[in-house]
Amino acid sequence: MQNEMLLTEARLSAPPANRLVKYHDIPALEHERRQFHEFVAVDLAHTTMIVEAGIISRDVGRSILMQLQRLQKLQPEDFSTDVAKGSFLLQVESFLFEAIGEDFAGQMHTGRSRIDQGATVRRLYDRNRMLDVMDRLNELQAAIAKQAARHSRTIMPGYTHMQHAQPWVFGHYLLSFSTRLHDSFARLTEAYARVNRNPLGAVGLAGTSWPLDRERTTALLGFDAVLENSKLGREAWYAAETIGALSFVMADLNDLATDLHLWSSIEFGLVESDDSYSGTSSIFPQKKNPTALETIKKAAGGAVTWLSTALATFRAEGTGDQAMRDLPLIHSALETTEGMLDLFAGVMETLIVHEDRMASLLAGSWATASNLADVIVRERGLSFRQVHHIVARLVRNCLRDGIKPDQVTGALLDSASTETTGVKLDFTDTMVRDALDPRRFVETRVTVGSVGPAEVDRMLSRASAEADSDREWVAQARGRLQQARKSLDTAVSAIVG
Repeated sequence: MQNEMLLTEARLSAPPANRLVKYHDIPALEHERRQFHEFVAVDLAHTTMIVEAGIISRDVGRSILMQLQRLQKLQPEDFSTDVAKGSFLLQVESFLFEAIGEDFAGQMHTGRSRIDQGATVRRLYDRNRMLDVMDRLNELQAAIAKQAARHSRTIMPGYTHMQHAQPWVFGHYLLSFSTRLHDSFARLTEAYARVNRNPLGAVGLAGTSWPLDRERTTALLGFDAVLENSKLGREAWYAAETIGALSFVMADLNDLATDLHLWSSIEFGLVESDDSYSGTSSIFPQKKNPTALETIKKAAGGAVTWLSTALATFRAEGTGDQAMRDLPLIHSALETTEGMLDLFAGVMETLIVHEDRMASLLAGSWATASNLADVIVRERGLSFRQVHHIVARLVRNCLRDGIKPDQVTGALLDSASTETTGVKLDFTDTMVRDALDPRRFVETRVTVGSVGPAEVDRMLSRASAEADSDREWVAQARGRLQQARKSLDTAVSAIVG
């Protein structure tokens, strides 16, 4: 058998420099090794298609496919490589050359380029990893929903500017993140739709004279559509869009983790991480550190630059394509996002909520002042701005004199009203204290999306329905990919016999 000629030997007069091998060739090959099964799938689909289209003979195709089936049974780490032979495409070719000879094996590359083959591999790999991320997102959604249902009536202070604003419900707070994460899931589905397009058959740039059936490989590989323009076959803009969607997920996690981190401090004491998601100190014996929440926040910090880094990588490429053909950052972004979603699900499943502490903080809080203002407007017909002055003066006077909200009388309200507007309101003590009661505040909220019990229950039902829909979306996407794999296996078997 003739000695195999390396791809570089035909054109280049010198072998790769050791530094190039160390810093480019070896890292690139190891990166591609993680996509081993996707490489084999693309080779199987392309070979099947060119046999069916009569581009190569059935006997040649059968020989190639039988060897590819051998490869299909291996694990990535079991496939022997030689960095001198080049990229993973060439490693597979070398394996086939050794098994069936270059005359047969070399025909597998008919009608394709390393450019469109590599782009197809990357899209297969990235879409699979996206589905993994979406599974983890759905698991976190489920953990949040359980806590929200458990605390649908748990009243707590609501904050703006880090000050008590109005009474709140912890379940209502958690449901806000159900909505955000559902929106982030939708962004990922939109990005997935653009990832799951088939570049195979675009070849290097301008298409080919071979009569490729691009719709056939689209079906065999489970793509939703052909990526039509042959120039776009080599570009990775979809990766930047995906990274942007992942950044939104990390922003969601950051905001939730930041709140829970703050609220778990001694000063707040509203929530507490389970011991299994906490750490301690080597010097402070009393310390219980919310280690998991800190880990999530740290990871989210790096996510802020993902999209800008991706776009900067593509900047000034023009008609060039080296950077635009691949964006390794997407893999670390997918890995980080999946990991932090998984970690957060554990935190939420075991989160300790101190309901008594939440209630006690409201006991002496003026968070219901806006409700007293609404009641006065409704009962006495004054403008809200006039009433705002009255209640603000009432709060000022009571703070000065050490009077708590549940101690306010109608007389104190009249005093504040006379000072600011010259009008007596004639509220009874019961009317004033009822208006300042936190639970009454929550019970009387009636607007859509409010903390009122009926609205919280409605939003819980909606969150549950959205979560079911999201899980079904992933299940259907995976089902379509499974069906495509079966179709590919059937088509290969029909040729191999």
